[in-house]
Amino acid sequence: MIEISEKSKIGILGGGSWATAILKMMIPNLPGDHKINWYVRKKETAEYIRKNKHNPNYLGAVEFDVSKIFVCAEIGKVVENSDILVLAIPSAFLHTTLKEVAELLPQKFAISAVKGIVPEFNLIVGEYLMKAFGMESTQLGVITGPCHAEEIAMERLSYLTIVSENLRNAEIIANRIENPYIKTILSDDLYGTEYAAVLKNIYALATGISLGLGYGDNFMAVLIARAIQETKRFIDTVHPIDRDIKDSAYLGDLLVTSYSQFSRNRSFGMMIGKGYSVKSAQLEMNMIAEGYYAAKSIMEINSQYNIFMPIAETVYNILYRDRPPAFEFKILTDKIR
Repeated sequence: MIEISEKSKIGILGGGSWATAILKMMIPNLPGDHKINWYVRKKETAEYIRKNKHNPNYLGAVEFDVSKIFVCAEIGKVVENSDILVLAIPSAFLHTTLKEVAELLPQKFAISAVKGIVPEFNLIVGEYLMKAFGMESTQLGVITGPCHAEEIAMERLSYLTIVSENLRNAEIIANRIENPYIKTILSDDLYGTEYAAVLKNIYALATGISLGLGYGDNFMAVLIARAIQETKRFIDTVHPIDRDIKDSAYLGDLLVTSYSQFSRNRSFGMMIGKGYSVKSAQLEMNMIAEGYYAAKSIMEINSQYNIFMPIAETVYNILYRDRPPAFEFKILTDKIR
């Protein structure tokens, strides 16, 4: 078991909006003369951040004390000099990126902030790290909950759930994050929280499609109510433990991703509902909609279980079988009554 401490050095992998938000939360809680190591993909981005004190591509209003960060486009340096790794890389690129530092990962404590599924393996991030790199479940954590990066940038009150089988490790991570606008909740449900974070992206995509098709709030309320039931059926089957599906890590995350103007999955779905092709919607998006990859992976996983998942199946049919959204949702409205 890898034990972390208040003095453990943190590295953040990823240069997107969520990585930027996590960095903002963690900087004020740095112990002593510590710095946060930050891996971004492009050398030009790293140089820009060092010079201009903000991310040029995401959450541009968030300024950093650059004396508190070591920003670098060489992932090996960041991983080697960190005890704790926060993974905030889109799931579609995670495997390719981490292969570069495969030999270093088994000595680290890794926290998934991805909220996606690794498509090459059809595995949530924790399971992927165990299978691909031989890491133990006790080396893993999750940051999840109803929290959009844009609201972190505005310092609006938010709640995050920090997950680890070792609750002492979860508490240490929580202490690095909590501040006047961030409150934290601890959990040991490593599998359920990650699967719920994957599924809510599919369901947010579904709510977006419904809006694009012209359905209203009344239908969306029923859709989301059925979605949390679908989530419970799935995670209770693949990892049956005692959990409260109404907790914010499950229901709360589903609600904010389905209703928020900041939800990229909802926005992606709205474009599909309005008649965009999948390819044109992807080109229009500035960020990755994790629900697109998740829809295929979850259906392939569910082929082993045959869980009743009409909403996820509808999204899959639209995205991957080129079925007309209006036709598929007409069928869905009878299945979820």
